[in-house]
Amino acid sequence: MHAVQAIEIKRRRVNSKTGKVQTKTVDAVTSLAPGQAGPARLAALLQGHWSVEALHHVRDVTYAEDASKIRTGSAPHTMATLRNLAIGLMRQAGWTNIAAAADHYRSPPDHATALLKATC
Repeated sequence: MHAVQAIEIKRRRVNSKTGKVQTKTVDAVTSLAPGQAGPARLAALLQGHWSVEALHHVRDVTYAEDASKIRTGSAPHTMATLRNLAIGLMRQAGWTNIAAAADHYRSPPDHATALLKATC
């Protein structure tokens, strides 16, 4: 494969605490030809990529996934699946802060079992 298109992306975000506007410019390349992926498709592909990265970030920050010593056989995949399940259940229960939700469900086990019952 080789690069066919280069993309410049300007991201603008407002810091909710300070109100300060931050602008960041990043570059990306793709092997997709313009006929295969115009601007709208490229934007959707990039957004989809970042949703996967966001999930990995939550798993790593909340569950220290990158520091895990589990590295053999199917165990890493199984643990990632279980973490995804836990995150999905917490989001379904209305949590937006997964670290706070994990703390909430970690302490009294009856909270976690109530979460499982609510989704069955």
